Amino acid sequence: MPSSTAIISARGAKRLAVGHPWIFRSDLVQAPDAAPGAVRMADQRGHALGWAWWSPTSEIVLRRVERDADARIDRAWWRARLAHAIARRAPLAAETNACRLVHGEGDGLPALVVDRYDRWLVVQFLSAAIEAQRAVIVDVLQELASPAGILARNDVPVRAREGLPKDVELVAGSVPEEVAVNEHGVSYLAAPWTGQKTGAFLDQRENRVMLRALARGRALDVFSYHGSFALHLARQAESVTAVDASAQALTRARANAARNAITNLTCVEADAFEFLRDAAAAGEQFDVIALDPPALAKNRGSVEGALRGYKELNLRAMRLLAPGGLLFTASCSYHVTKPMFLDVVRDAAADSQRPMILRALTGQPLDHPEVLTIPETGYLKGLLLENGEG
Repeated sequence: MPSSTAIISARGAKRLAVGHPWIFRSDLVQAPDAAPGAVRMADQRGHALGWAWWSPTSEIVLRRVERDADARIDRAWWRARLAHAIARRAPLAAETNACRLVHGEGDGLPALVVDRYDRWLVVQFLSAAIEAQRAVIVDVLQELASPAGILARNDVPVRAREGLPKDVELVAGSVPEEVAVNEHGVSYLAAPWTGQKTGAFLDQRENRVMLRALARGRALDVFSYHGSFALHLARQAESVTAVDASAQALTRARANAARNAITNLTCVEADAFEFLRDAAAAGEQFDVIALDPPALAKNRGSVEGALRGYKELNLRAMRLLAPGGLLFTASCSYHVTKPMFLDVVRDAAADSQRPMILRALTGQPLDHPEVLTIPETGYLKGLLLENGEG
C-alpha cells in the first residue's frame, strides 16, 4: 500500500541510532510515495525515526535531518536551521570576509553547501532532495544574509548520481567574476564562477595563519594554486618560492602578491614531484615548507596509489628542510584517514633519516565542522613537523 513514509531496515535504524544520518538503498524496505524532498521515516515495527531528505535515484536514498517526527519541515524550520549555522561563524567576521556558512551534514543540512565571499554567496545543491527545496533555501538565505547575489556552483560530479544536471547558475542578484577576500590581513581574489571548489580554498585559513607566525628565512609553498600559503609566508620569511603546475594559477598568485605589495615571492611553474626532486639534487634547503596537494585519493580504489604519492612528496620535502626547519603537510583526501596519513608521513620520516618532531596535528576550522559520528564531514588533516637536527 503506498505511503508517504519511508520504511527502513533494522540495520538502517541502527545506523541512525549511532548518529549517522545516511540510509543506503540496500536498507530501504519500502520507498515513500513522494517526490524528492523531505519525508518521514519509520522502522519496520512502525517506530517513527524523524525526517529525512529523500533522493530516489541516489545510492544514499535518505539523509536524516530531523529526529522529531512531529516537526514541520517548512520555511520556519529552514530559517531556524540556517540561522543557527550562520551564527556559528560570527567569530570569524573579525578576521575575514569569506567563510563557509553551511557545511552539509556538519551543520545538520546534508547535501547543502553555502560559502560567503564578502557580499556574495555561492551555494551547492548536492542532492535531488535539496534541489527540490531550492526556492525556500534561497529565500531564507536572502533574508538572513542579505547577499548582493547568489551563485549556484552545481558543476560537481555528485549531482549526476542524483539525476541532476551539472551547471553554474545565477539564482539571485548578480555575482562578479572576482571577489576580493581579506584573510587575517592578507588580500586575494576569489573566482566564484570558475575557481576551484566555490571560488577559493577556505578550509586552510587558520593553518595559513599558523604557519605565517612561524615563518622565517627561505620558505616554499608547493601546490601553491593562487598563492594561498605563500602570501602569508611572505609576510615573515625573507623569500618565498611558490610552485604550481598551472601557469594560470601562478598568474593569479603574482597578481595577489601585487595586491599585498609583496616583492619577495617567486613563482615557479613545475610539477611538484619533479621540483622537489631537482631541488634536493641541487642541495637546496628551506626553513619553512607548506605542502598542500589536491586530493590524491578520489575514491577507495585510488587509496593505495595516493599513499605512495603522499609518501614520496613528504619524503622529498623532508630532505629539503634545513635543521630546525618546519614542514606543514596536509591531506584533503577523505578516503585517506587520519591514521593512514600519520602512518605514511611516519614512514617518510623514517626514510628521510631525519628526526622529525610532531609540533601540531590540525583539522578543520570552525566553519567546516566535523561531526565525530559522521566521518564523511571530516576530510582535512594537517601535521606541523620540525626537523630536529641540531
